[in-house]
Amino acid sequence: MPNKIYNKHVLISIDSSTLLAGARQVEKKLVETLKKEKLSESIKVIETGSLGLSDQGVVLVVYPEGVHYVHVTEKDVEEIVRKHLKEGEIVDRLLLEREPEVSTVSYTEDEFELEKQARIVLKNCGIINPEDIDEYIALEGYSALGRVLADMKPQDVIGEMKKSELRGRGGAGFPLWFKWNAVKNEPETPKYIVCNADEGEPGTFKDRLILEGDPHRIIEAMIIAGYVTGSHHGYIYIRGEYELSINRMERAISQAYKYNLLGENIFESDFSFDLQVKKGAGSYVCGEETALLESLEGKRATPRHKPPFPTEKGLWWKPTIINNVETLANVPDIILNGGNWFRGYGTEQSAGTKVYTILGHLTYPGLIEVEMGTTLRDIIYKYGGGISTGRQFKAALIGGAAGAFLDETALDIRLSYEDLGEYDAVLGSGAILVMDESACMIDILGSTMRFFQHESCGQCSPCRVGYQQLTLYVDKIAQGKGEMKDLDDMLELASFMNGSAICALGQSAYLSVSSILRYFRKEFEEHITDKKCKAGICSMSENTEKIAMRG
Repeated sequence: MPNKIYNKHVLISIDSSTLLAGARQVEKKLVETLKKEKLSESIKVIETGSLGLSDQGVVLVVYPEGVHYVHVTEKDVEEIVRKHLKEGEIVDRLLLEREPEVSTVSYTEDEFELEKQARIVLKNCGIINPEDIDEYIALEGYSALGRVLADMKPQDVIGEMKKSELRGRGGAGFPLWFKWNAVKNEPETPKYIVCNADEGEPGTFKDRLILEGDPHRIIEAMIIAGYVTGSHHGYIYIRGEYELSINRMERAISQAYKYNLLGENIFESDFSFDLQVKKGAGSYVCGEETALLESLEGKRATPRHKPPFPTEKGLWWKPTIINNVETLANVPDIILNGGNWFRGYGTEQSAGTKVYTILGHLTYPGLIEVEMGTTLRDIIYKYGGGISTGRQFKAALIGGAAGAFLDETALDIRLSYEDLGEYDAVLGSGAILVMDESACMIDILGSTMRFFQHESCGQCSPCRVGYQQLTLYVDKIAQGKGEMKDLDDMLELASFMNGSAICALGQSAYLSVSSILRYFRKEFEEHITDKKCKAGICSMSENTEKIAMRG
């Protein structure tokens, strides 16, 4: 039976933030109103994942026009149905001010086609219903898996991954093919595939939106990883607070079993693979791969000493692949299009695209996917719409809370492994926090240090005690009691932590402290000598008591 043809489609973004804004209530009202107006047979409502927009409330997109409505409430639904869907008149007061480049799509019959931006990881997000396996399959879903099982040997897959030069998108940037090949060659069994979806970095939510918008893509990639390495068991470790991600992933796994895409003899081959979701307990340190493994085993989440590395001694001390959500999301398209195709995106040493969460003083905060090597200036002004406050750009924190601070001199830096290395910066978790001139860098660093102090697992004293001391230094400066010597002492302490802490949590202090002092040392010196905060955030008079209490 042919698919039913509708005159219009209304996509409603269902993700964690829109649910809080009332997306389910709006959806229910929309369906009821269409039925009341006898439009249900000609207009279809489709649930989808994130459309790449944050802080815009409930978002609706009407096709074929491609009109984006934002901050939609139940009270607005009847007006949208009556004016737009019945009479063809746009409801101007609810329009997004401009059509976002990251989510502009055109609709033709039963197919969506992305315009303007070559998206790989996010190509289905905001287009398909993530809770419907048939929609994923209709857009070549599981075709890569079918090709692998039918026509490719494990070494063939590793060859394509090596050609692609795909590097881990979780922060470390380690070549994917090398990990897979190492576990493939390990004789010990059983072996395990683990997807790291803990994502506890402040301001980072890209992995959550990928899981919410395209869960079957991760399942497909993990099955392929299992086939390549000889593993038959997989775990998706998802942060416990990510309720929608967990629900959608569990639903997707159930559908995959029903379609014989998981379980015994997948695609009637001799390969079998089982997969399940494991909920994290909310500890930031679980983002570190060995702490994650400890948590998976039911133990207290503390990092292990390395070596041995997880590829040799991982989950239950067996060979284990641990890949980040975004990393895995690239795999199906590399299989379908080839490693050389993937190499066509990005820079000389940084292949492919990168997904970023952009936030802060931006007109359009949200989720974007751009080629590796895109400049910081383009990300802020082209994709983020520029500074929302009308003030001047001051700073950007690249790579999440554990990343590096940059000033206006770095606006034209290409965001790639090789170019960021020249600035001692990293891509990290893919979060970019943009700050205008109203920001106080002492306050920002203090917030960062307090977060890490709170999240330290306490296993090693460099991290446990180091962050406590760094927080005291920053608060001392904020209260007008700082000395010039404190700046050098902070840098020396952070350097010691970098060389002695067990895991990246403690080691991250150096990047934060060294970069902020490199670009904003004058602001710290002004707080010390003038005992004045130009931003008025850590005033040495009226706000001193408040800051002391917060510290």
